[in-house]
Amino acid sequence: MNKSEVKNRIDKLKKEIAHHRYLYHVEDKQEISEAALDSLKHELYELEQKFPEFITPDSPTQRVSGVALDKFEKVKHQVSQWSFNDAFDENEIKAFDERVKRFLFQKGIKTKEVDYTVELKIDGLHIVLTYEDGLLNIAATRGDGKVGENVTQNIRTIESIPLKLRKPVTTIVEGEVWMSKKVFEKLNKQRQKAGKPVFANPRNVAAGSIRQLDPKVTASRKLDCYVYDISAGDILDDLETQIGELDALKKLGFKVNKNYQSCKNIEEVIAYWKKWEKKKDSQDFWYDGVVVKVNNRAWQEVLGYTGKAPRWAIAFKFAAEQTTTVIEGITVQVGRTGALTPAAELRPVQLAGTIVKRATLHNIDQIERLDIRIGDTVIIQKAGDIIPEVVEVLPKLRPKGAKKFVMPNKCPECGSPVERREGEVAFYCTNADCYAQRRRGVEHFVAKGALNIEGLGPQIVDKLFQAGLITDAADLFALTQEDLITLEGFKEKSSKNIVEAVKARKDIAMQKFLSGLGIKLVGTGVAELIVKNLVADNWEKKKTIAVREFQKKISGYQADQWSNIEGIGPKVGESIVSFFADEQNKHLMAKFEEHSLKLQVPHVSKKSQKLAGKSFVLTGTLSSLSREDATEMIKNAGGKVSGSVSSKTDYVLAGENPGSKLNKAEKLGVKIISESELIAML
Repeated sequence: MNKSEVKNRIDKLKKEIAHHRYLYHVEDKQEISEAALDSLKHELYELEQKFPEFITPDSPTQRVSGVALDKFEKVKHQVSQWSFNDAFDENEIKAFDERVKRFLFQKGIKTKEVDYTVELKIDGLHIVLTYEDGLLNIAATRGDGKVGENVTQNIRTIESIPLKLRKPVTTIVEGEVWMSKKVFEKLNKQRQKAGKPVFANPRNVAAGSIRQLDPKVTASRKLDCYVYDISAGDILDDLETQIGELDALKKLGFKVNKNYQSCKNIEEVIAYWKKWEKKKDSQDFWYDGVVVKVNNRAWQEVLGYTGKAPRWAIAFKFAAEQTTTVIEGITVQVGRTGALTPAAELRPVQLAGTIVKRATLHNIDQIERLDIRIGDTVIIQKAGDIIPEVVEVLPKLRPKGAKKFVMPNKCPECGSPVERREGEVAFYCTNADCYAQRRRGVEHFVAKGALNIEGLGPQIVDKLFQAGLITDAADLFALTQEDLITLEGFKEKSSKNIVEAVKARKDIAMQKFLSGLGIKLVGTGVAELIVKNLVADNWEKKKTIAVREFQKKISGYQADQWSNIEGIGPKVGESIVSFFADEQNKHLMAKFEEHSLKLQVPHVSKKSQKLAGKSFVLTGTLSSLSREDATEMIKNAGGKVSGSVSSKTDYVLAGENPGSKLNKAEKLGVKIISESELIAML
């Protein structure tokens, strides 16, 4: 064959192999034997070896390619990765349904019933896939929801993930990487024979396999993937329901778990949940519940998000896995807010794929309600990633002399008096300078959800406290390599790495800094709401501000002003005011200022009401703005953005290659505007 004939043959082979991949993974069909398919792949490989100029990234032969990496690069997600709130029983899922209907009613949508899409909640590793013109460009882990790790080389090894879509679209999709029970059992048998420790569960193996620096190791694990969401791309324009989104994913070539269903009301959701709970042990994949989503995508837009999760979806978990064990002791831990939390020290036991040695007892009220005593045989449970908890005592198995637990009247860490505040179940250490509180405060400050300083885990933080090198989070910025190298276990390189990692965080995102302060009730989501809605609006023309300026502004708000922000209640407002009024916290902020920390101001434009009450729908590709930017601009000007056109739509913003929404707008007489017209309106 000449070169032209070779290229033609290669193109045909790639197309044929892709066709059979689609049939096998998406349609559950098989037209030819595996041996015949392997033969086609082998022929393609041989031709590409002779003519390497015809090798393309979407070729099936390139699934395992590239050299092992030194480390994974960080990737900033174009679309925030949200987590779901959980429901664990029928009452909680009915309460979710009532919240949805109540919120819709407040927004002018009156409905007796809401139809939902329900899908199995696969127990695996969340993955974000970005395709450019139909070709897989980047695959990233969820990370902290804003930044993940680039694991593209490893994801390419998974056969069920298409390297090239069946349409040349640009889109971002989300899915779950998992390992089948059969593959998991086979892998553990191989490890046993080799004298290696067995893996605890398929989810851990899937996560660990994706984070292998050598893609050949990942390929050997035979992972699989279900895709369930389109989070960005013009393809969303023509999708009016969640069911339609799943169907669109299949047409693009993704493997979608086929067991999804449309439910007319919450009772049908509960029936689906019960049915699949009974079936879970008979499936070849692990799942720990079902995901419930409002089917109408326009209503999803209306419902929106809270600080950390969508209002239009929830994870409806199955009953927690349970087992029995013995409480050998009860210890008390002191958290960063000073709250004392009792924990049961357990006789080690296997539960949900992990060895459990400790379980939370929550508070003294829970201990008294269950009548928990040291020496008791108890039932413990674990649902998903939740910390194990004691749910029941088996009194008939109680030994003689089983001791009752009494909450200490002094802090186990610093010896200060303990108090129980009015209206709260927790006991608190009264010493604001308690060593345990300060240490856990620093651990929180350097953790992933806050400053994410690599190399500073709890053990290192504890060493720094014991050596007297730090007393609070601000002291980290005064550390030198000479300070660290004198400590046991520290070498020149590790000392240098920690100092440089800390130094790199002297210029930090404002919301990360606020979250890292450890203010009671102010987590990552609430911190972002505060910064976006109030704080950042004061510095729209600045890139960074000093800690002093930030402190002055945030200290000026009263509790009722914070409560005006959707998603922030009065207790959160009171907590913020209390934190910044505290003299010790004022001193901490002054120390941050001394070390010249700079807080990055997010790009949040100052809100206006130019588009107040106006409803927009976007379609097509915009030339100078991303759809996310246009949406943000409209919302910041008081307007609303919907996913579908109706008679109530005021404007349809149309870019290049608009979808069917343009036709619908023309039929309904909705005004169609261009990108330049939107900018002029603003």
